[in-house]
Amino acid sequence: MKTTADNAQRQLQPPVQPAVKRRVKPSTVLLHLALILGSIVMAGPFIWMGLSSLKSFEQMFSIPPTIIPDPIMWSNFVDSLNAMPFGRAYWNSFYISTIVVLSQIITCSMAAYAFAKLKFPGSKVLFIAFLATMMVPMQVTLIPLYLILDQLQWVNTHLSIIVPNALFNAFGVFLLRQFMLGIPKEMEEAAVMDGANPAFIYLRIMLPLIKPALAAFGIFSFIGIWNNFIQPLTFLSSTELFTVPLLLAMFKGLYVTQWPLLMAGATISVVPVLIVYFFAQRQIIEGIALTGVKG
Repeated sequence: MKTTADNAQRQLQPPVQPAVKRRVKPSTVLLHLALILGSIVMAGPFIWMGLSSLKSFEQMFSIPPTIIPDPIMWSNFVDSLNAMPFGRAYWNSFYISTIVVLSQIITCSMAAYAFAKLKFPGSKVLFIAFLATMMVPMQVTLIPLYLILDQLQWVNTHLSIIVPNALFNAFGVFLLRQFMLGIPKEMEEAAVMDGANPAFIYLRIMLPLIKPALAAFGIFSFIGIWNNFIQPLTFLSSTELFTVPLLLAMFKGLYVTQWPLLMAGATISVVPVLIVYFFAQRQIIEGIALTGVKG
C-alpha cells in the first residue's frame, strides 16, 4: 500500500524541468565592451582632474608622468580657496542659477502650453521660428545683446546674466511642449466642460502632469547656468561679481598657470552639479523617457 501511494504521489508531482542555460550572444558582449570602453573614455578627463588636484606642480609635469600622487597634496584645496574669493563666487553662481531655473520653468512651461494646447493663427510658423533660434550660435548674438544691455546700464551687473537667460530658452519650450502633446485631450475637454479657463487648466492640470519633464529641464538648466562662462566673461568685470567658472579662469596667468590650484578649484566646482545629478538622476531619465517626439 505504501509503495502504491508513493507511486501515485510521484505521478501527481510535475516533472522537474532541466535548467536551461542562457546563451550569451556575441553582439551583447561586444555592446557591453563598447559601453565599458566609452565610460572609461568619458570618465578619463574627470579622473585625471581629480588626481591632478592632489599633485604638486613638479608631479604634474614629471617625466615619466605619475598617475598616483605621491605625496598627496591636500593643501591644494585650501590654497585654491584662499587664493581667490571662491565663497563669494559660489554664492553668485548659486543664486543666479536658482533664479534663472525658476524663471525658465515658469516662462518655458507657459510658452509650451500655448504651443501645445492653444490654437491661434500662425502658431506652427511661430514655433518653427522659435526652434530656429537654437541653430544660431550664442556668439553671434553676443554683441547685439551687449549693446542692448549697455543701453539699459546692466553691463557689469548680474542682471545681464539673469534676465536674458530667464526670459528665453528654446530647448525648454520644445522639451515641455513635446511632453504636453502626450497628455490626452479628453482631460482638457472635461475641464472645459466644467467651466475651467486656460489659466486654470495650465495651473491645475498641466503643471502637475508634467512634473517629470519640469524636473529634468530644471536640472539641465541648472547645470547649464552653473557652467556658463562666455556670458560672465563678456558682461562682468568686477571680481566680486564673478561666478565660479570665471574665477577659475583667473588661475591661468600670462606666463605661469597654477595648474594644481586650478585642478583643485575645478574639482570643487563640480561638487554641486554632482550632488544635483546624484539626487535627481531618476527624474532626468524619467523626464526624457516620457517626453514624446510628436509634432
